[in-house]
Amino acid sequence: MTQQSQSPQVPQAESRLVGVRNFRDLGGLPAADGRRVRPGVLFRSGHLAHATEADTAYLDSLGLHTVFDFRNAADIKLEGPDVTLRGVRNVNLPLSDPADGAGFWRMVREGDLKTLRELLSEGRAEKRMIGSYRAIITNRLVEHGRILRDLAEDSSPVLMHCSAGKDRAGLSIAVTLLALGVTQEAIEADYLESAAAHRRYKIWRKGAPGDGSDPMSPEVMALLLPLFDARAEYLASALTTIEETWGGTERYLAEGLGLAPEQRDRLRERLLTG
Repeated sequence: MTQQSQSPQVPQAESRLVGVRNFRDLGGLPAADGRRVRPGVLFRSGHLAHATEADTAYLDSLGLHTVFDFRNAADIKLEGPDVTLRGVRNVNLPLSDPADGAGFWRMVREGDLKTLRELLSEGRAEKRMIGSYRAIITNRLVEHGRILRDLAEDSSPVLMHCSAGKDRAGLSIAVTLLALGVTQEAIEADYLESAAAHRRYKIWRKGAPGDGSDPMSPEVMALLLPLFDARAEYLASALTTIEETWGGTERYLAEGLGLAPEQRDRLRERLLTG
C-alpha cells in the first residue's frame, strides 16, 4: 500500500482519565495546506460531571482557556454539572432545545420493548440520527459561528463536549476542522473514533416492569445501538447538508456562520502548526 492510499493517521491521545469518556486531543490532524492541528489546543470529550479528582487534576494540567458544554438542561439534570476546573471559562451552549426530544429520550431509557420497537425499529433510529445531524447544521448557525469567532480570538486551548462527545460535540469539532482546512477524510477518521467500545457513552435504562423482557436484552441493545453509535453516514449527512444548502464549505463558513476571512486566518494561525 502506498503512502497516498493510506487513511490519515488519527492522533492517539489516550489520557489517564477514568470518569470522562471519549477524550482526545485533535493535535496532528492534517490540513489541506500541509499544516497540522497544533497539539494541546483542541480537545473533545464526553461530559465532565463524573470526573475523579485525578481526572480533574489532569484536565487542570492542560491549561484550558474555555470549555464549551453543548448539553441542555435535561442532560445536566440527568448527568450532573461539569466539575470545576481552575481558571477555565465555562460556556454552556445547548445545541438542542431544552424540551426537544426529552420525551423521546425518556422513552428510550424507560420505555417497554413494544415502545422501543415502535420508536426505533425498521431504520427509524438511523433516520432520527440523520435528521438530527442535518438539523444541527442548518439550525445552529449562530452557535457554530460563535464558537469559531471565539476560537479566532482568545479561547484556546479549548475542550468541546456534550454528553457522549459524539454528536453535538462531534459536529462542532467537524465544523471547526472544516474551517481549519482539515481534510474530510481526516475529519471522518476522527469522528469514527467515537465508535470504539471504550469511548462509548454508557447506556442507561430503568427497564419496564411487567414487560417480560430484560431491559438490556440483545434485542433492546440492537434497537438502541444506532443512537449510541458513530456512523459514517451520520457525519456524511451533515456534510451533504452543507453542500446542498450552501454549495460548499467556503460559502457555509462565510454566509452561514458569518466567519470573515481575517477571522478564519486568525483561527488557522492559532490552531495550526507552521
